[in-house]
Amino acid sequence: MNPQQENPPNPARDARLPESCLPLAHRLFVESAAEQWQLSFKTFQLALARSAAKRFGVCDFTAAQFEDYATTLHARDLALACACLEGSERAWEQFVSQYRGYLRTASGAILRRPSGDAAVIELADSLFADLYGLSLGVAKEKPGHRSLFHYFHGRSSLKTWLRAILAQRHIDAIRAGKKFDSLDDQPAGGEPRRVPEPAIVEIPADPRREQYLRKFRAALTSALASLDSRDRSRLQLYYAESRTLAEIGKEIGEHESSVSRNLERLRKELRSTVEGLLRAGDAAVNGGPAAPGLDDAQVALCIQYATEDSSIDLDQLFDADKSPNAPSAKRGVKL
Repeated sequence: MNPQQENPPNPARDARLPESCLPLAHRLFVESAAEQWQLSFKTFQLALARSAAKRFGVCDFTAAQFEDYATTLHARDLALACACLEGSERAWEQFVSQYRGYLRTASGAILRRPSGDAAVIELADSLFADLYGLSLGVAKEKPGHRSLFHYFHGRSSLKTWLRAILAQRHIDAIRAGKKFDSLDDQPAGGEPRRVPEPAIVEIPADPRREQYLRKFRAALTSALASLDSRDRSRLQLYYAESRTLAEIGKEIGEHESSVSRNLERLRKELRSTVEGLLRAGDAAVNGGPAAPGLDDAQVALCIQYATEDSSIDLDQLFDADKSPNAPSAKRGVKL
């Protein structure tokens, strides 16, 4: 057999960042606070290269492609995942403290049970056990075992990625249960009953999802209203009109790199404002009761649902300002 057929090229595995991308990679490394987990720049930039190669399907992506892609990347989440993969104790402490409560809330939403239910805790904590055990040395001792963190590329948030794994595990458990039920329920004589191919199982919907989405829309609308006109224009051009960084720079008189930095600044500011509004809750209006604020896990789930929901994007929120000839939006909101 041809050796090339046995080991086909793997763009993500073989990827390297072009020299022209390294300054931006270093800026992302600094902004991600990766050094607090003793993560090296070499490891981080290789993770960026694999992520970009996975996105473009090739290793020889251009610096312009990488710069545009970097504006959508969850670099801090990618750095945390890399540090956990490397076995950093500080990274694991942060991961557990930040995500344990969130995963139990997400698990409860998937199973439609209280977050303190034993089945909910088992589903959530089993993922922690697998990630932790496979990350700290097991992959080196058993080459066939690879941590799930290796498959995280930062194209979604860690919260979205982890919840998808939880949902898939729940679906797999349902399918396995159906398969065993079919095997146990065999006729007394004759040909064994054929086990049907398991059907696609839909992820159970969180009954509070629409409530969380309404809260997010209201908080985001308030946060956008607090921006000055120049920052509002940056967001409108990028999200509502799908302009490139170069086009935005030409429109408002900024270099592409400045546009990228300002968009990243705005995303952080908007996220902070939105999270603050969600935690604060709503005051009583017209004699109605006040709405309590959300806790950290609920805020995380709220933002995750908004990220997943294609109906929430800045195109809708900028309808009043959008020019009639502007192209339709292609970029969903990402905080």
